[in-house]
Amino acid sequence: MKKVLNAIAAGMLTAGLMSCGGESKNENIITTKKESRTTAEPVRMQDYTQSKDVEWLGNVYTCEIKRTADDKLAKVKDESGQKFVDNSISLTVNRADGSTFFNKTFTKASFEQHISDEYSKSGILEGLVFDRVEGSSLLFAASVSLPQTDEYIPLIVKVSRMGDVTISRDTQLDTSSQEEDEI
Repeated sequence: MKKVLNAIAAGMLTAGLMSCGGESKNENIITTKKESRTTAEPVRMQDYTQSKDVEWLGNVYTCEIKRTADDKLAKVKDESGQKFVDNSISLTVNRADGSTFFNKTFTKASFEQHISDEYSKSGILEGLVFDRVEGSSLLFAASVSLPQTDEYIPLIVKVSRMGDVTISRDTQLDTSSQEEDEI
């Protein structure tokens, strides 16, 4: 029995050494190609409504923002050919008595002169939020983004006390804390 076990062990050792012989190894890595997943229907962002009371010019105003996936706007495509529905966003600022001070609907076209051709062609209007009161103006942060990415162009929408709107590109990074601003 001992001779049989020794013969088996010797055979395994020989087979192991032979497999390590001078054969060249193939270093090709075989993988499957990832298929891009596009849906037949255009992708839509979820509609939302946001309301915020703001003290401004000695009174309380209510800023209401409504984002809607707007089928009337041109669809955009990403690099894989997936279509997306662009959004329209309405901003309404109401006085404390309920009367409307300001009401405007924004689309990506509202920001065309502040975005690149790539964002104009492939981007969507992603959001608009109240930022702060600055002097006699209300400031809102807006963004036009490439759909389903973290890439966007930050914008500032300023509404004056007379109801005039100015739009600019946001060039300041939000990297400092409030404590640093107060120092």
